[in-house]
Amino acid sequence: MDLHDTSELIRNAAARAAAYHASLNARGVAPTAAALAALAAFDEPFPEEPTSATETLELLDCIGSPATMATTGGRYFGFVNGAVLPGAMAAHILATAWDQNAALSAMSPLASRIRSVVSRWLVEALQLPGGTEAMFVGGATVSNLCGLAAGRDFVLAQTGWDAAGDGLIGAPPVTVVVGEQAHSTIAKSLSIIGLGRKRVTVVPTDDQGRILASQLPDVDGPVIVVTQAGELNTGAFDPFPEIIDWARQRNSWVHVDGAIGLWAAASPARRHLTAGMAEADSWATDGHKWLNVPYDSGIILIRDAALLRPTMSARAGYLPDGDLDPMHHTPQSSQRARAVDAWAALRTLGRTGLAELVDRCSDHARRFAEGLHAAGVEVLNDVVINQVLVGFRDDATTDRVIEHIQNSGECWCGGTMWKGRKAMRISVSSWATTAEDVERGLAAMIAAVRAGG
Repeated sequence: MDLHDTSELIRNAAARAAAYHASLNARGVAPTAAALAALAAFDEPFPEEPTSATETLELLDCIGSPATMATTGGRYFGFVNGAVLPGAMAAHILATAWDQNAALSAMSPLASRIRSVVSRWLVEALQLPGGTEAMFVGGATVSNLCGLAAGRDFVLAQTGWDAAGDGLIGAPPVTVVVGEQAHSTIAKSLSIIGLGRKRVTVVPTDDQGRILASQLPDVDGPVIVVTQAGELNTGAFDPFPEIIDWARQRNSWVHVDGAIGLWAAASPARRHLTAGMAEADSWATDGHKWLNVPYDSGIILIRDAALLRPTMSARAGYLPDGDLDPMHHTPQSSQRARAVDAWAALRTLGRTGLAELVDRCSDHARRFAEGLHAAGVEVLNDVVINQVLVGFRDDATTDRVIEHIQNSGECWCGGTMWKGRKAMRISVSSWATTAEDVERGLAAMIAAVRAGG
């Protein structure tokens, strides 16, 4: 393929992408049965000979595009999936053409500089301590893993144990304290770093999923406590001042799982929800949720980035040893320049635009709650950010209502379990969601209640 052919192919792809986005408001959120059946066209033998790139792109668009979930539109309210801001999407396309390996500054001085800038902007926007650094990974699972691994090494180092060098065999036991509503990624991360899914001390939570600080255990020795900024169902925030005071009395590590709610700190109207959060040691969040950048984009923010190096650094004679190279502070070595997407999103939004994005989604969530409550639907949470949790008469009714909503194509919501019962979760995370989208979705939900209830 010569340069002219490549340019034509890129223009073709851009035109198809633009047409896809233009179609989102008119199509159903979920793919039709016919679109799903058409996916059989991909099930072909591995080609023996080269195939036209233009033909391949056409197949991908004609068969693939109709079979997507319209997650980047304004009426997808499932799984706390963000959409993609136009500026971030455009930057992502250009960065893909660059194909930079962001592992080392020697590999990509550009990626290194942009990560440094984005780190500073995030620390300012989220009002975290000066000197905190942000590193980009694949998602909140890996960002939680990084924070917990740093915490493991820190608390064991207080006993004289080198976890990164000597492993965990024979090490003093580490007590990990979590709330009973801790996200599943915490258990997964603990399993990977050798602290175990089951070896946790679970603290009771209130009706919103917040840790009851009065029930924190009287423990000593190496201790890590995991808090939440934005419980995945209710959006609730743990009482950070009380928990962190308890932790500091024990020289413990405090990690904040803020995949959803960390972004509330960027809003003057909702910053009070995060009071005390900045006193923690590490914070995990997702760019592909509320920041609305392309998948995948997890972010680990750590007060002292040097604490990630013992576990994460890669050592070889051919590798330079830069101070803040991502290869030495994240699990992966080779990695795409995820910070470019975040840089474009933050630069196009600005401080006020980021706050407005958080507030607009949260206000839309409140409208959903008010409209459903007025229709006789039970709202199970205090709507403080972008999460709405609703319940119906019983589990079977809940299943029927969710099925009606998903099949309608008007919007998409998913189910969850809350305090032993099935519920429906509405997550307003897209920059593209308008007041009209909310009213359209609300009408579909109320119609589904009447049909399924």
